[in-house]
Amino acid sequence: MSEYDVIVVGCGNAALCAAMSAHENGAKTLVLERAPEDEKGGNSYFTAGGFRFAHEGLEDVSKDILTDLSDSERDMIVLPSHSREFFMDQMREVTRYQCDEDLANLLVDRSRMTMGWLRSHNIRFVPMFGRQSFLVDGKHHFYGGVNIEAVGGGAGLVEAELAEAEKLGIEIRYGTAAIGLLQSADRTVTGVKIRTREGYGEITSKAVIIASGGFESNPEMRVRYLGVGWDLCRVRGTRHNMGEGIKMALEIGAKPYGNWSSCHACEWDISAPPYGDRWILDNFQKHSYPLGIMVNTDCERFVDEGADYRNLTYAKYGREIMAQPNRTAIQIFDQQTVDKLRDEYRIREVTKAESDTIEGLAEQLDLDPEKLAATVKEYNDACQGGDYNPAILDGVATQGIEPPKSNWALPINKPPYVAYVCTTGITFTFGGLQINTKGEVQDMTDQSIPGLYAAGELVGGLFYENYPGGTGLMSGSVFGKLAGESAADYVS
Repeated sequence: MSEYDVIVVGCGNAALCAAMSAHENGAKTLVLERAPEDEKGGNSYFTAGGFRFAHEGLEDVSKDILTDLSDSERDMIVLPSHSREFFMDQMREVTRYQCDEDLANLLVDRSRMTMGWLRSHNIRFVPMFGRQSFLVDGKHHFYGGVNIEAVGGGAGLVEAELAEAEKLGIEIRYGTAAIGLLQSADRTVTGVKIRTREGYGEITSKAVIIASGGFESNPEMRVRYLGVGWDLCRVRGTRHNMGEGIKMALEIGAKPYGNWSSCHACEWDISAPPYGDRWILDNFQKHSYPLGIMVNTDCERFVDEGADYRNLTYAKYGREIMAQPNRTAIQIFDQQTVDKLRDEYRIREVTKAESDTIEGLAEQLDLDPEKLAATVKEYNDACQGGDYNPAILDGVATQGIEPPKSNWALPINKPPYVAYVCTTGITFTFGGLQINTKGEVQDMTDQSIPGLYAAGELVGGLFYENYPGGTGLMSGSVFGKLAGESAADYVS
């Protein structure tokens, strides 16, 4: 007889949602965390804690999600609705219509309900004032679709979920890596093979949920699937997402699915360490590039900084930075926008230069002064003016240059000028396992592998080439909750 009904592999947001869901549906649940306890939480710990979900605006989310808002705070907020139709359109457009429609619809349709479920499990939420709003006429105007975060960001989210798991009596074993799956003769998954400091072992169960992240921490797999040079990128999060969960499912015939050659990768301070820092967390990110311009070390612009809201471009522009000389980008701002930069630009651990002239800025950055000045002048000359508004797609664009800047195109002409040096930080990989709408892992013949479920970043098929900000944690919660429900039903 199995000691446990359900084993959950991983200990980030998706895994903990799966564990809570399985437990509340009557399953005796064990969580296995590869990392030691002081490195718990997976990639979720390093996120901003933002969630994108379908809702009808401030009045709607105040009912059961933003339950801690005061009347004075409500009066200062302009929060647009984010309908399920708009959310689904964003999923389609950002992934170039490649996302799995069934999974995307499930994510969108269950998002609002899942946020309420999280709040019922003592996860608290607040508006993202410092990162997703601009102050316009005395009110905080939120933009871009991901406007609400867990209190304390990703670290606060994980700590709250762990506290809830402990309150529920869910057992968690740290320093215990699941490295293989046990199966009976009829293919049913019956537990996991594990590795600890003491050696190897096995734990039996009636079902297994894999929620242990992608392969973004594994330089060998990054080069194999993402391409040459990807072993040299920085990792935004945990060092423990080595792809073992994906590998052990593939070894028993699970179907690889999704965009294996792409990933979520963003603008990351060039002085950041190789893996995530548990003190700085996500503050090495540098995501205010729509307010300025971005050049490479040859002093050339290489993306449309204003193509769309940051939430819809930042996860793909990291790949563009990887393709630049020295895998480096320099973001340049002037005094028209410096005060609007996101909070992460104000940390002590930042790679920054400042000068009263563009040439002086270039000298500090070891760039060609004449070339950088010429690039800035070309950009400034192309700016057409207009009704500038950073909280909307304002259409204030350049003309006659490539790449263009399609929104928020202010000339950079008010010194002192400020520059920040960035490289690429990988967040998570898009390739993974195929699941059905019950969260069951599919095999190469499109049949469910009995007793095996998956959730979180290792679910393939949702994201292709790009990613709408805030859908990672939302996906982890939706599919974690779903996998827990389905596994509990399976073993009952």
